[in-house]
Amino acid sequence: MAVKNILIVGVGGQGTLLASKIMGRVYLEQGFDVKVSEVHGMSQRGGSVVTYVRYGDKVWSPVIDKGEADIIISFEQLESARWLSYLKPGGVLISSTQKLDPAPVIMGQAEYPKDILDEILSLGIKVVSLPADELAEKAGSTRSANIVLLGASAKSQDIPKEVWLEAIKASVPPKTLEANLRAFELGFGA
Repeated sequence: MAVKNILIVGVGGQGTLLASKIMGRVYLEQGFDVKVSEVHGMSQRGGSVVTYVRYGDKVWSPVIDKGEADIIISFEQLESARWLSYLKPGGVLISSTQKLDPAPVIMGQAEYPKDILDEILSLGIKVVSLPADELAEKAGSTRSANIVLLGASAKSQDIPKEVWLEAIKASVPPKTLEANLRAFELGFGA
């Protein structure tokens, strides 16, 4: 199997690293060679965070270059725009509709761009957008938007849903398990 590239992008504290850990576990369970690389940036202060997930028969490097991502999973709209150049032609952007103001917007030095996902869609890019934060709240935990997005991405992949559910069970704390399983189902069905 050719190498598949998934870029997970968001803001510090949104759970991008947990999502990549679960993905890595899923692909290992399916017998793939997997490489996961995390770039934290200013993640502790709400800065941009990106994780590369690569899997296939043999993966030599953990890094995804511009124009190579099959899927970008974005936890925030502005991050979708920031990392769009990494999506390959024919790739898919799965994005939360959530908007988190970056520091320049908070300080009044800039305005949050309008209609980001519509602009991306107008470029002919396949966009799957969903209110991950709202679905997470419906699942019982506002912190499980990452798992909602994982569920949305899992639906487009040829891996049984049960494998994803087992990886979630093995990766999240027991007290959050039920909410995370509901979040995955809501994302999978969205």
